Amino acid sequence: MKNSKAGDTDANVPRPKLAGKFTNNTNDHNPKEMVDELSFRLRDMSDINVPQLDDDIDSPTEDDAPQRDLFTSRMLFGPLGASTSTQMSPLTRSPWASYVERSATDSSDANTSYTGLVASLVREEGNIYSLAAKGDMLYTGSDSKNIRVWKNHKEFSWFKSNSGLVKAIVIAGEKIFTGHQDGKIRVWKVSMKNPSVHKRVGTLPAFTSVVEKSMKPKNYKEVRGSHKNIWIKHFDAISSLSFSEDQSLLYSGSWDTTVKVWSVSDFKCLESIAAHEDAINSVVAGLDGLVFSGSADGTVKAWRREYEGKRTKHFFIDNMLKQECAVTSLIINKAGTVVYCGSSDGFLYFWEREKLLSRAGSLKGHKMAVLCLAAAGDLVFSGSVDTNICVWRREKGGEHKCLCVLSGHTGPVKCLAVEDERGMGSVCRCRWTVYSGSLDKSVKIWSVSTETAEGERPQQPSGSSRAKSSSGQIFSRMRE
Repeated sequence: MKNSKAGDTDANVPRPKLAGKFTNNTNDHNPKEMVDELSFRLRDMSDINVPQLDDDIDSPTEDDAPQRDLFTSRMLFGPLGASTSTQMSPLTRSPWASYVERSATDSSDANTSYTGLVASLVREEGNIYSLAAKGDMLYTGSDSKNIRVWKNHKEFSWFKSNSGLVKAIVIAGEKIFTGHQDGKIRVWKVSMKNPSVHKRVGTLPAFTSVVEKSMKPKNYKEVRGSHKNIWIKHFDAISSLSFSEDQSLLYSGSWDTTVKVWSVSDFKCLESIAAHEDAINSVVAGLDGLVFSGSADGTVKAWRREYEGKRTKHFFIDNMLKQECAVTSLIINKAGTVVYCGSSDGFLYFWEREKLLSRAGSLKGHKMAVLCLAAAGDLVFSGSVDTNICVWRREKGGEHKCLCVLSGHTGPVKCLAVEDERGMGSVCRCRWTVYSGSLDKSVKIWSVSTETAEGERPQQPSGSSRAKSSSGQIFSRMRE
């Protein structure tokens, strides 16, 4: 699959219209038509023009807590619009609804081996571009200004900034970091007085840092064309966020082709890496100070972090992958032993830690582009334009098997998150809760069960298939 130029749009080609209301057993969208909404440079997937503002409009503050207590979370088991209140809160006016697809007792029983759909969170307008999970909390970002917070499948809270589309969400301790279309990173913290209130505690880069750097001409770097920008600022959308292993550093990948390194403690930009020739779609850190970046230019690059006194510096190691198709996503498994890469040709590539710069395996389970990846235990989840989610398991010998395919979305799967649940019994079972956000304007919650007893295998939905893994030489040289 050839990837298009970054930012290419065709005003003469009508975009497919997504259904405004979710129905469980319909498939109103031809998945192939969804490609018209996607540039595999992953540029602007919407027609929204986001104003470049220095000041944000914060979410409700702690002073609003008494009022916020009046409209706590609720769950709707049916169509929207059931409320008749004349003074509705933002939550009451919310266009979201939660539909339970599976009995709670069926899916939460520690002894069940159920794998499938648990619930759907449906929004009448706006696609889902990012999500992050921590415990029983789920954060979802869309092409609106709001970041919704869910607890136990119920809408719990919300907060917003003036940035518009939220493209990345990561969580470190009590802080939530969100990457936005306007090239900024916002930092939020849960109020100690009211857990439903989120306050913005910082913006990266900070306004004072921008002013300070603007005073010296040496801080300006050439960007596209003849334009110049100070090096601590992203001048295009942030597509990916990732923490270092000790969570002291935050990496941001952007469509401006750079990776920036931030200090989590004081929110200062430590370094700007001119990493690629085209938009960066994913950045991930791990494996003892190594950082990996994937781009629409078709490459996956490896970088090594080194300390020079009190400063940090990243050095280029080599291209792990070089191809014509865009690299869309990267993930490192929880054990830190394998790097996975999603590609716009529908393949997954993976590198073992011991063979990081020599060989890559490939997995073919999707008919169309892979857009997102998530990892948990020995499992890897891949979401695709073909609307499916493949669940892969890495076996002891290093081979990968597709355990099942999760089907239910009617649009491309744009983002994934996984949380684990462990049940104790005569047989050790591992249960995973998978969250998937899609361009069909919904978030789906899945239960995936695997059994670690010898000889047992998880149940597979009808129509699922096992994919074979293969190995191929990606490049022949290793940098000295």
